[in-house]
Amino acid sequence: MLTFFLVSGGSLWLFSEFFLSLLEKMQTQEILRMLRLPELGDLGQFFRSLSATTLVSMGALAAILAYWFTHRPKALQPPCNLLMQSEEVEDSGGARRSVIGDSLQLLSHYYDDARTMYEVFCRGLRISGNGPCLGFRNPKQPYQWLSYQEVADRAEFLGSGLLQHNCKPCTDQFIGVFAQNRPEWIIAELACYTYSMVVVPLYDTLGPGAVRYIINTADISTVIVDKPQKAVVLLEHVERKETPGLKLIILMEPFEEALKDRGQECGVVIKSMQDVEDCGQQNHCDPVPPKPSDLSIVCFTSGTTGNPKGAMLTHGNVVADFSGFLKVTESVVYCHGGRVGFFQGDIRLLSDDMKALCPTIFPVVPRLLNRMYDKIFSQADTPLKRWLLEFAAKRKQAEVRSGIIRNNSIWDELFFNKVQASLGGCVRMIVTGAAPASPTVLGFLRAALGCQVYEGYGQTECTAGCTFTTPGDWTSGHVGAPLPCNHIKLVDVEELNYWTSKGEGEICVRGPNVFKGYLKDPERTKEALDEDGWLHTGDIGKWLPAGTLKIIDRKKHIFKLAQGEYVAPEMIENIYIRSEPVAQVYVHGDSLKAFLVGIVVPDPEVMPSWARKRGIEGTYAELCTNKELKKAILEDMVRLGKEGGLHSFEQVKAIHIHSDMFSVQNGLLTPTLKAKRPELREYFKKQIEELYSTSM
Repeated sequence: MLTFFLVSGGSLWLFSEFFLSLLEKMQTQEILRMLRLPELGDLGQFFRSLSATTLVSMGALAAILAYWFTHRPKALQPPCNLLMQSEEVEDSGGARRSVIGDSLQLLSHYYDDARTMYEVFCRGLRISGNGPCLGFRNPKQPYQWLSYQEVADRAEFLGSGLLQHNCKPCTDQFIGVFAQNRPEWIIAELACYTYSMVVVPLYDTLGPGAVRYIINTADISTVIVDKPQKAVVLLEHVERKETPGLKLIILMEPFEEALKDRGQECGVVIKSMQDVEDCGQQNHCDPVPPKPSDLSIVCFTSGTTGNPKGAMLTHGNVVADFSGFLKVTESVVYCHGGRVGFFQGDIRLLSDDMKALCPTIFPVVPRLLNRMYDKIFSQADTPLKRWLLEFAAKRKQAEVRSGIIRNNSIWDELFFNKVQASLGGCVRMIVTGAAPASPTVLGFLRAALGCQVYEGYGQTECTAGCTFTTPGDWTSGHVGAPLPCNHIKLVDVEELNYWTSKGEGEICVRGPNVFKGYLKDPERTKEALDEDGWLHTGDIGKWLPAGTLKIIDRKKHIFKLAQGEYVAPEMIENIYIRSEPVAQVYVHGDSLKAFLVGIVVPDPEVMPSWARKRGIEGTYAELCTNKELKKAILEDMVRLGKEGGLHSFEQVKAIHIHSDMFSVQNGLLTPTLKAKRPELREYFKKQIEELYSTSM
């Protein structure tokens, strides 16, 4: 048997993976007993009695063992004891801190010469030796790169040009940026930081009137946009006298002279970004760098009701947060001279961009991870293929549990190299956040992608993250330990029966990464920040034994059913979304009703094959109206609910199948892809009423 494996190379490696995975867990004497070999003291007599064939076979085994011992993959060494990833802070009311780092002081910066975002970029310029900084590409072309010095020069020219157009080099000067992510966005941002101005991102996805509201609230007189269409949107607001303070629009892309004439008619100057840079180059001004306490950016968050809230973040806030991330992961970013590549702007070409860029760090939202997971399993379209895929995943997951992350095993060669290649083939780190991630999906993708997959938790008000996976802890079902830049504590939520004495409660954050409040909104600032500087997130968390945090509920969206039971719909949706044919789900309850109903959007790529396995044929549109299929989907969701520990009152009793995805464009999702629950409730009002009337 061993001789056969020796002469057939592929089989040898396959055998090695099976066999050596057992050897890892066994002592020498156990190996000898398994092979029916004598104890070590009797080996001389034993070898003299062996035949030549047996000796060859044993030689083959010895070669395999020798190769494995010299080439076996090494586990990642964690930066702390994974059984104690956070510790309680003395005299803090139960607050916990990260154990990573050598100081009890919260981390405010990583490098002494990088305490503002302007200094961060300057350090990157020095460290990189003027290396590549910002990348972009045209269709079917390789990436082109702007160097650090080119970016710095253009930022100074643009900033100087803004000063020549009545902007002031101070933190009272707010500059709007209304564009997709692209190199010019970063140049505009850096231009503001170079002269102590404040960036205010504008989003048309925040809903009708949001752009108008932000411009007026932040007193924005200058907006930098990418496309002429967005300039037209801004001019329409001015023409209707809705934004009287807007005076200058700067365009990244070419535009027609007629647009400039239209602006002139309503008192708005329209210029190209290149013209403003040229003006600044001819009238160059020395930089006016900001201080760490100065405002850097105002991020308006959508929320789910009311007008957007402008979270005010200082340079110190932003630097503290990414410094905490650096402390945990040792990642490369701007301050280390890292480079960033941007996609072409068309989400349909994202895969092509990934293959061309070959990134090493890839930030994603959980929804994309879910799609990758479903895509992989949808291609395993026979019982044998699925069994082999699951077997391969289990073998690699066993390695992950022991701290080994790699992409060069036999299982990668046989099963996972294609999905790795679809991300460019060089990804070493994936970071996910913004919404809960499925433990099943995270566990599988950590194995399949052969790279470190981190999950973080936070919100705009704490600059982004406040907890993060500790390297080496590849377990799922939690969002990691506190970052070294902040403390986290839980507070009682009496009305929902969450008590800190049980390690549960509302998550509160305090540290140098916590924002200063909402722009011109003291009432909502007071709701978010208490007198001691603790940010109340509205999320319900639970401390796990290892000092990591688990998100278990959302305070805001919990409601009570007619029988008095409290229900957390987002927690239920996170369980149901794992149903194979389900792409999106909205769970609805009413205080006058005793049960839940749901709206389900099937996955158009997965549902047809899932339906065929159940003997149901038809187009996607036909399947969405098929009663038998609706029953099968509901049964699968309820099955998952039982496995996930849902009580009977937490299970939906009826569902409506909707064929169109919830999206930012149709107003049913926020820009961070969270459900807009009031809008969903109103949009499906008729269907919800029918579900209740036919299910009583």
